[in-house]
Amino acid sequence: MTDPSPPEKPPEALPRLGEIGLTNYAPYLMNRIMGRYNASLRDEMAGLGLTTPKMRALAVLSVIEGPLIRELAVYSVVEQSTLSRALDQLAADGLIRRETDQADSRATRVHITDAGRALFETLWPRMAEAQERMFRGIGAEERRAFVGTLQKMLTNIRKQES
Repeated sequence: MTDPSPPEKPPEALPRLGEIGLTNYAPYLMNRIMGRYNASLRDEMAGLGLTTPKMRALAVLSVIEGPLIRELAVYSVVEQSTLSRALDQLAADGLIRRETDQADSRATRVHITDAGRALFETLWPRMAEAQERMFRGIGAEERRAFVGTLQKMLTNIRKQES
């Protein structure tokens, strides 16, 4: 099976941002969307004692059991130094616990506690509502295609990072 994508163009052959425009530049649109999404949750998160990095960590931990801190940083899209501070606060609040990895005593795994899960479940309905607002007026088929495209883009970026 061949890859249907065209060969990569040399940088000098690519259009400039002024030619594309911000409203046609996908990274700009994705940043705007995520900025609005995070802003829509900020007040409720603050009321629960959460910041965006803390919320992202709890979200990941609610579906992935015991990741290594470096894996959690990737999944939560938070710089490891920022995540470390967030984890210190989450641990102090009894929302997560850290355990030394059995295979590598230098590595640490992070687990959500019952209290952390309960707190996340309090916020989840607002997160789900915010996602639904983003997809208002977009049919199920178009939504599936969009999410599929995002998954392919993430795979492309992962290949480039390795």
